[in-house]
Amino acid sequence: MSHAAGLVRTTCSSGSAPGAGAGAGPLGASSSEGLLDPVYPRTHAAMLKVAQMATLLIAFICVRSSLWTSYSAYSYFEVVTICNLIMILAFYLVHLFRLYRVLTCISWPLSVFGFLATFLCLASVWLSYKISCVTQSTDAA
Repeated sequence: MSHAAGLVRTTCSSGSAPGAGAGAGPLGASSSEGLLDPVYPRTHAAMLKVAQMATLLIAFICVRSSLWTSYSAYSYFEVVTICNLIMILAFYLVHLFRLYRVLTCISWPLSVFGFLATFLCLASVWLSYKISCVTQSTDAA
């Protein structure tokens, strides 16, 4: 067999200091150097993350300020909104500060499947809760 294990090193995963040949552009290209990415906040992905965080924060505030009829249901919603807000904020900061260059142990393209699994789990819980509420309301009538 001609397949052999090897090490593939890219410019993003190199352990060299910033500015020591890690960038692919000219030496004066400030957008590819430094810790903070000044272009990222204006991208569509960043704006989507900000919109998601704002929506989750508004949802949390609405639930927190409402009169509770079922403590467990509202408490669960609070936990889910805050956990998702923290997760999206973490990914926003990872891209804003270019930490993906340092965190080479994480496969960033595969992390999308984690988000998909989270969404599917939440859909499953929602459908289960919806069914249990319907069953409880018909039993009480």
